Formats: sequence, structure tokens, C-alpha cells
Amino acid sequence: MMKKKILGLIPAKGGSTRLPRKNILPLRGKPMLQWAGDALRASGLCRRIVVSTEDEEIAGIARDAGFDVPYVRPLSLARDPAGVEEVALHCLETLKSRGELYDILIITLPTSPFVTAKDFKAAYKIFQEQTADFLMSVSLYEHTPFAALKLENKMVSPWFPKYFGRKSQDMPNAYRPNGAIHILSIPAFEKTKSYVSAPLYAYDMPWPRGLDIDTAADFALAEALLQSGGIW
Repeated sequence: MMKKKILGLIPAKGGSTRLPRKNILPLRGKPMLQWAGDALRASGLCRRIVVSTEDEEIAGIARDAGFDVPYVRPLSLARDPAGVEEVALHCLETLKSRGELYDILIITLPTSPFVTAKDFKAAYKIFQEQTADFLMSVSLYEHTPFAALKLENKMVSPWFPKYFGRKSQDMPNAYRPNGAIHILSIPAFEKTKSYVSAPLYAYDMPWPRGLDIDTAADFALAEALLQSGGIW
């Protein structure tokens, strides 16, 4: 059996609403996108790791970190409602037009600094064992969503009455996507145009390796975790 050709992709646009320039913020002196990128590179899975961006500063930082930036992403793919799926499809189409074909795509968001090479390898092992087309990393919710309340007319009522008043340990486990790892069969992805198509397999990443940095508070937490050494 021929070895699969795997492409790594780091989507890193310049604009971000809640935490400006978050994709290149220096975390312990290293730009954010480099953390996940270094872990993916250390996994040894990918033939090539591409950073997709429309931003020249980000492109320069990515190249300095040793990643490929073979094209400039159109501005239309750096604004809402365009998302990671559109960015990934554009990447595949652009490389295909240059004669570069791949079998599998691994996407990692630059806001997932604590993902490790072992995580990528373990996730890919599940992908292979299940002969999957779609897999994503997930983390357990820190606070169960089954205890959620809705607020209307200054009064609260449970979203999930069945579980109202129960202890958290008596509620089902619930998981959230964390953005660290998506592994896709490229033919299946190009057919469905979605990276969360069913059947969707999962790789469970414990907190805080599944931390997704989206706000200044998230970033401060990441710095504190690094300071304490309590990540891995």
C-alpha cells in the first residue's frame, strides 16, 4: 500500500475581533502560530506544512519559523462569513493548480498552542484504525452545559429541565471542538465541502492541552500555565 501524502495547513488571518493579532502574539517569546506548527512538524506526519494568510507580516513570521507560505490568500477569505473550510478548499485548489496533490489534510489552528506532536500522532492513529474520512479533536467542557439556564423577563429557567438541580457528576459528559486538530480525507472533504461531515470521529484532548485562545483572558491563562509548568 502506498504511503498517504499528508498536507498540513495553518489558517492564520490578520484580523481578529476579540484579541487583535492573536495569531502572531508572542507567547513566551514565540509567535502563537509557531506553537501548533512546531508540534505538527515534530509529529513527522506531513510532507509539507502551509500557512494560509492574507497578511504580509504574518507571512513573514511564518516563513521565519520555517513554514511554507506559497501564496497570498484573497482578502475575501479573511473576512466573515468565510471560515476555515473555505480557506482549506482554496489551499487545496491552489496547490492542485500547481500540480501538487495530497491524500489527507491536517488542519491546526494557531490558537491551539498546547497541542503536542503526540496528540497529532495519536489522532492520526485513530483516523487510520477507523478508516475515517473526518476526525476532529475535542475536549471535555469545563462546566457542564446541561446545567445551563436561560434568562427571560428577569427570570431563569433550565434549558435542560431533565438535569436541573442535579450534581455535575450525575450529568452526561459533553465535549466541545477545540480547533487543535482536524484530519480529513481530501476526496471526501472536496465532495462534502465540510470538515465536520458524518461519520465524524474524535480525538479526546485533556485540558489544558485543548485550550483555544480567543480572548485576552485566554492568553493570560496560557501565560500563567506556562509559568506554572502545569500543562503537560
